[in-house]
Order: sequence, then structure tokens, then C-alpha cells
Amino acid sequence: MLTISLAPAGVSFAAALVLVGCSSSSSSSGPRGPNDSGPDASGSDAPAGPPREAGIDADSTDARVDASTDAPVIDSSPGVDGGRDAQAPTYLNPVIDQDFPDPFILRQGTTYYAFATNAAGENVQAASSMDLAHWTILPDALPTLPPWAAKNASLTWAPSVLQRQPASFVLYYTARDTASGFQCISRAQAATPAGPYVDDSTSPFVCQVSGAQSLCGSIDPSPFVDADGTAYLVWKSDENATPCNSPPRLWSAQLSVDGLSLVGPPTQMLVMNEPWQQPIIEGPSMTVIAGNYYLLYSANNYESAAYAMGYATCLSPIGPCENLSEGGPFISSAATALGPGGGEFFDDVLGDRFVVYHAWTAPETTYSAGGARSMRIDRLGVNADGGALTFAGPSTTPQPL
Repeated sequence: MLTISLAPAGVSFAAALVLVGCSSSSSSSGPRGPNDSGPDASGSDAPAGPPREAGIDADSTDARVDASTDAPVIDSSPGVDGGRDAQAPTYLNPVIDQDFPDPFILRQGTTYYAFATNAAGENVQAASSMDLAHWTILPDALPTLPPWAAKNASLTWAPSVLQRQPASFVLYYTARDTASGFQCISRAQAATPAGPYVDDSTSPFVCQVSGAQSLCGSIDPSPFVDADGTAYLVWKSDENATPCNSPPRLWSAQLSVDGLSLVGPPTQMLVMNEPWQQPIIEGPSMTVIAGNYYLLYSANNYESAAYAMGYATCLSPIGPCENLSEGGPFISSAATALGPGGGEFFDDVLGDRFVVYHAWTAPETTYSAGGARSMRIDRLGVNADGGALTFAGPSTTPQPL
């Protein structure tokens, strides 16, 4: 069943700040906490690690305090002895060196807002930056869950934000539906990008748990706005959860102008069919470049160095799509960045396209070993010969901004 929440009509479109899309032809695990999605599920995620304070790990970042907010500021730009030229600003991954998985970046003018899966007792982690290198940790973007969602269960995952009018922002996220026992998608609203967002729903927004689409839930929502202003939502059906225990799929559906309801039925975009993807695909994200639609996704076991990202090209925002990562992943472990995943596209103020993603820092790839999935960014490119995507990462040395 798809549960759709409606809002007043007549809301005009304002350009979304983060474009995510799919190109011609043919999902993010995680703390989230367990991605065991359904009751007694057999998904890829395991329990979340212990709460972490913002900005820690002095070995790899400068955690300082912003005098105006008393909020931790994480400095990922190398100092002079780290090779930074004052005339050429750089960033150093991880840009947020704490547990900040399934990240999403929204740009509002010259300010960047990052959102991430639950951790440290917060439902939706948030941070802001003026330059992508220095980040200030913000309060919980979603301090209160709706009545139908399980509270304090480490099950609030993969947030993303769509801007509608200048003072209208919609937060999409995953939460545990207490009625069905499965993970489902909800939405909340705020007048400012940082929130706090308010979810007034009485039931999930997208929840594939019954009828013809009894798929053990829906997770990992990500919005995309096409060149004509039409908005879409892509997500993953949670079929790896018990009792479905089947290969998960990626889906897309058009959103209403206000972003609060679906227009028409969902369309299947991609199914898990490659050995390297086992046991799961998830975390879809879309973008359009030069009229070509690209679908980025994560796959494999998130608590391992084998977790990675692949991509497909699509004929439209609702498919059909063709997987171009058939022989192996597009983005995989490199140097000390292990198990990169949860990727989302965004543009910087100069119009360069990036992917924001998380990765473990070697040697840990589990929460039980004390690991954390920190937030990282790297540039995306397109090969002029054939339109294949290129990626300048995962980087672990200073990179230009």
C-alpha cells in the first residue's frame, strides 16, 4: 500500500537546490542503525554504534567551537603545513569526521546544509557550511517523530530535502511503522532549510507493505527535480527484510508540486542482478547532465570494505534504466576510505557537481569495532566520449574547492 499525504494545491515550484537524477537505459544502508528493516529481517545493516559527540577524533580533524552558536565546528581544510595554499582553498576527507551516514547536502544560496541518519540520540543529524570544508553541527532537524513511528529505536534513516517555494522545505526520511513493523518513508515540513521540521502525518507517506506491492517496506527516499521543474522521488523497496527475503528493487514516482504526495503509481527502476551487489542494492540518487539521466546506488554489505556504489543510465526520471556497473562498482574502497556508499549528488556554488557519501576509516568497518561512517565529498565528471561518469575519489588527500 502507498500511503499518500496531501497538502493544499496551488503551490508554485521553486528550483530545488540539490539535483539528483537517472540516465538512459535500465539504493543507503545503514544507521541508520540496523538496516534489518522488517521484523527479524535478514538485511545488510547491523545495530548502530554508541552515541558519538560532534566533531571528535582530533587525530584527523580540527574540532572547534563557533563563538556565536557554541556548536562544534569541524575543520577539514588542511593547514599550511598540510599543503594548503591560501589562494587555493581545499578540503580534506572526511569533511565531517564522526558518524554521519547516508548524508545528503542541500545548497541554499551560498550555504550548504547536510543531513544524515540518526546518531548521538538525534533523529536527523544536521550541519551547515559556507565552504564545504568547515562544518558546524546543528540541532536535530527532526526533533519529534509522528505518532505512528517508533521512537528512540535507531531506525530513522537516510534523510533528504526538497525545496518548494522560497520558505517551503520538505524532508523525506525513513522510520519504523509501528502498525506494520516495517521501515517506511515519511515527510516533514519547515520554513527554513535547517528546520526544525514538523511531521503532521498520521501514517507513512510511502509504505509498500500490502496488496500488489507487499514488499516489506520502503526506505532511502531521495528527491530529484527535472529541467522542466517536475519533481520525483526515488527509493528502495525493502524486500531483503523478513518475511520477503527477496532481492530489493529501486523505484521512482512523480511528486506533486508541493512535494507532499505522489502523482501516479511507482515505477521499478533497477533490480539487483550482479554478483558484486549481493546481498542488497539501496540508496538511490538521481541527476541529469546534458540531458542524460543517471541513477547512483549503493550495494553489498554496508559493514564491510566491499560496500560500494554503482550507477545506471535512464531514459527518463521514471526509467527504463540500464545498469552500467555490470562488471563491478563505479565507486569502491580506496586507501583508508572503506565501504563508500549512501551517495547523493549536489552542485556547489560554482556549478561543479559533487557526490556526498559516507565511508568507514581503515581499519574498522563495523560499529562493534568502534568504527564510524563519516561524511565525505568528491567531484563528479562526465567523459566527453560516450557520457560515462567519472569520479575523483574516494579521496584521502587535500582536494581543491
